[in-house]
Amino acid sequence: MENNRVALIRDSIRTVPDYPKKGIMFRDITTLLKDATAFRASCEYLVLHSRRFPAFDFVAGIESRGFIFGSALAQMLGKGFVPIRKPGKLPAKVNSVDYELEYGKDTVEVHVDAILDGSAYLVLDDLLATGGTANASCKLIEKSGGIVSGCLFVIELIDLKGRKMLKNRIISSIVQFEGK
Repeated sequence: MENNRVALIRDSIRTVPDYPKKGIMFRDITTLLKDATAFRASCEYLVLHSRRFPAFDFVAGIESRGFIFGSALAQMLGKGFVPIRKPGKLPAKVNSVDYELEYGKDTVEVHVDAILDGSAYLVLDDLLATGGTANASCKLIEKSGGIVSGCLFVIELIDLKGRKMLKNRIISSIVQFEGK
Protein backbone atom coordinates (compact mmCIF):
# COMPACT_ATOMS: atom_id res chain seq x y z
CA MET A 1 0.00 0.00 0.00
CA GLU A 2 2.76 2.49 0.96
CA ASN A 3 4.74 1.69 -2.18
CA ASN A 4 1.61 2.24 -4.29
CA ARG A 5 1.08 5.70 -2.77
CA VAL A 6 4.69 6.71 -3.29
CA ALA A 7 4.53 5.41 -6.88
CA LEU A 8 1.33 7.41 -7.46
CA ILE A 9 3.01 10.57 -6.15
CA ARG A 10 6.20 9.96 -8.13
CA ASP A 11 4.34 9.14 -11.34
CA SER A 12 2.21 12.28 -11.07
CA ILE A 13 5.29 14.56 -11.18
CA ARG A 14 6.07 15.66 -14.72
CA THR A 15 9.70 15.80 -15.82
CA VAL A 16 10.50 18.61 -18.26
CA PRO A 17 13.93 18.12 -19.91
CA ASP A 18 16.25 21.09 -20.44
CA TYR A 19 14.25 23.55 -18.32
CA PRO A 20 15.17 26.21 -17.30
CA LYS A 21 18.42 25.43 -19.12
CA LYS A 22 20.00 22.59 -21.05
CA GLY A 23 20.91 19.59 -18.91
CA ILE A 24 18.33 20.27 -16.20
CA MET A 25 15.47 17.80 -15.65
CA PHE A 26 12.81 20.05 -14.10
CA ARG A 27 10.44 18.23 -11.72
CA ASP A 28 7.07 19.91 -12.25
CA ILE A 29 4.51 19.48 -9.46
CA THR A 30 1.65 21.19 -11.32
CA THR A 31 0.62 17.78 -12.67
CA LEU A 32 0.59 16.38 -9.11
CA LEU A 33 -1.50 19.32 -7.88
CA LYS A 34 -4.18 18.89 -10.54
CA ASP A 35 -4.54 15.18 -9.74
CA ALA A 36 -6.76 15.20 -6.63
CA THR A 37 -5.84 11.62 -5.69
CA ALA A 38 -2.09 12.22 -5.99
CA PHE A 39 -2.30 15.57 -4.17
CA ARG A 40 -4.30 14.00 -1.34
CA ALA A 41 -1.81 11.10 -1.17
CA SER A 42 1.11 13.54 -0.97
CA CYS A 43 -0.55 15.51 1.84
CA GLU A 44 -1.34 12.30 3.76
CA TYR A 45 2.22 11.13 3.27
CA LEU A 46 3.52 14.49 4.57
CA VAL A 47 1.45 13.91 7.71
CA LEU A 48 3.10 10.49 8.14
CA HIS A 49 6.57 11.94 7.55
CA SER A 50 5.91 14.81 9.98
CA ARG A 51 5.73 12.26 12.80
CA ARG A 52 9.45 11.55 12.31
CA PHE A 53 10.36 14.95 13.72
CA PRO A 54 10.57 16.24 17.27
CA ALA A 55 7.40 18.06 18.33
CA PHE A 56 6.75 21.30 16.49
CA ASP A 57 4.26 24.12 16.90
CA PHE A 58 4.15 25.57 13.38
CA VAL A 59 4.77 24.64 9.77
CA ALA A 60 6.99 27.13 7.90
CA GLY A 61 6.51 26.93 4.14
CA ILE A 62 9.08 28.30 1.70
CA GLU A 63 7.87 30.46 -1.19
CA SER A 64 6.12 29.57 -3.32
CA ARG A 65 5.29 25.90 -3.75
CA GLY A 66 6.09 25.25 -0.10
CA PHE A 67 3.02 27.38 0.66
CA ILE A 68 0.77 24.86 -1.07
CA PHE A 69 1.97 21.80 0.79
CA GLY A 70 2.83 23.64 4.01
CA SER A 71 -0.57 25.21 4.49
CA ALA A 72 -2.30 21.89 3.71
CA LEU A 73 -0.08 20.07 6.22
CA ALA A 74 -0.59 22.75 8.89
CA GLN A 75 -4.36 22.54 8.46
CA MET A 76 -4.33 18.71 8.62
CA LEU A 77 -2.25 18.80 11.82
CA GLY A 78 -4.10 21.68 13.48
CA LYS A 79 -0.93 23.83 13.46
CA GLY A 80 -0.31 27.41 12.46
CA PHE A 81 1.36 28.21 9.14
CA VAL A 82 4.21 30.70 8.63
CA PRO A 83 5.21 31.83 5.12
CA ILE A 84 8.90 32.37 4.39
CA ARG A 85 9.07 34.81 1.50
CA LYS A 86 11.38 36.31 -1.06
CA PRO A 87 12.39 39.95 -0.44
CA GLY A 88 9.85 42.75 -0.62
CA LYS A 89 6.71 40.60 -0.37
CA LEU A 90 5.80 41.06 3.30
CA PRO A 91 4.07 44.29 4.40
CA ALA A 92 5.19 44.52 8.05
CA LYS A 93 8.63 44.56 9.70
CA VAL A 94 10.75 41.54 8.73
CA ASN A 95 13.82 39.57 9.71
CA SER A 96 15.92 38.42 6.79
CA VAL A 97 18.85 36.16 5.92
CA ASP A 98 21.01 36.47 2.81
CA TYR A 99 22.46 33.36 1.22
CA GLU A 100 24.69 32.40 -1.67
CA LEU A 101 23.42 30.97 -4.93
CA GLU A 102 25.53 29.34 -7.62
CA TYR A 103 25.78 32.73 -9.37
CA GLY A 104 24.83 35.45 -6.93
CA LYS A 105 22.89 36.03 -3.74
CA ASP A 106 19.30 35.83 -2.59
CA THR A 107 17.36 36.59 0.59
CA VAL A 108 14.53 35.03 2.59
CA GLU A 109 12.30 37.00 4.92
CA VAL A 110 9.70 36.42 7.60
CA HIS A 111 7.58 38.84 9.61
CA VAL A 112 9.22 39.68 12.94
CA ASP A 113 6.07 38.61 14.81
CA ALA A 114 5.69 35.31 12.89
CA ILE A 115 8.41 33.48 14.81
CA LEU A 116 7.77 33.07 18.54
CA ASP A 117 10.72 32.70 20.91
CA GLY A 118 11.21 29.07 21.82
CA SER A 119 8.52 27.74 19.48
CA ALA A 120 9.42 24.87 17.14
CA TYR A 121 8.98 24.97 13.35
CA LEU A 122 8.92 22.29 10.69
CA VAL A 123 10.37 23.75 7.47
CA LEU A 124 8.55 22.50 4.37
CA ASP A 125 9.19 22.93 0.66
CA ASP A 126 8.24 21.05 -2.45
CA LEU A 127 11.82 20.37 -3.55
CA LEU A 128 15.26 19.87 -2.04
CA ALA A 129 17.98 20.54 -4.61
CA THR A 130 21.19 22.18 -3.35
CA GLY A 131 19.70 23.04 0.04
CA GLY A 132 20.57 26.74 -0.04
CA THR A 133 17.07 28.13 0.38
CA ALA A 134 16.09 25.56 3.01
CA ASN A 135 19.30 26.21 4.97
CA ALA A 136 18.74 29.98 4.84
CA SER A 137 15.13 29.45 5.99
CA CYS A 138 16.34 27.41 8.98
CA LYS A 139 18.86 30.12 9.87
CA LEU A 140 16.12 32.75 9.56
CA ILE A 141 13.86 30.89 11.99
CA GLU A 142 16.72 30.47 14.48
CA LYS A 143 17.84 34.10 14.08
CA SER A 144 14.25 35.09 14.87
CA GLY A 145 14.20 33.05 18.11
CA GLY A 146 12.54 29.85 16.89
CA ILE A 147 13.70 26.25 16.94
CA VAL A 148 13.88 24.14 13.76
CA SER A 149 12.51 20.63 14.31
CA GLY A 150 13.57 19.56 10.82
CA CYS A 151 13.02 19.90 7.10
CA LEU A 152 10.41 18.07 5.04
CA PHE A 153 10.24 17.91 1.24
CA VAL A 154 7.95 16.32 -1.32
CA ILE A 155 10.83 15.81 -3.80
CA GLU A 156 14.56 15.39 -3.26
CA LEU A 157 17.12 15.60 -6.08
CA ILE A 158 19.70 13.35 -4.46
CA ASP A 159 22.56 14.04 -6.90
CA LEU A 160 22.56 17.73 -5.93
CA LYS A 161 23.42 16.78 -2.32
CA GLY A 162 21.10 19.24 -0.57
CA ARG A 163 21.29 17.11 2.59
CA LYS A 164 24.94 18.09 2.85
CA MET A 165 23.96 21.76 3.15
CA LEU A 166 21.49 20.80 5.88
CA LYS A 167 24.06 18.53 7.56
CA ASN A 168 22.94 18.75 11.20
CA ARG A 169 19.21 18.77 10.54
CA ILE A 170 16.61 16.03 10.50
CA ILE A 171 15.48 15.71 6.87
CA SER A 172 12.77 13.68 5.19
CA SER A 173 11.44 13.54 1.63
CA ILE A 174 8.65 11.56 -0.01
CA VAL A 175 10.18 10.84 -3.43
CA GLN A 176 13.76 11.00 -4.66
CA PHE A 177 15.03 11.51 -8.18
CA GLU A 178 18.54 11.05 -9.53
CA GLY A 179 20.12 13.57 -11.88
CA LYS A 180 19.90 17.35 -12.01
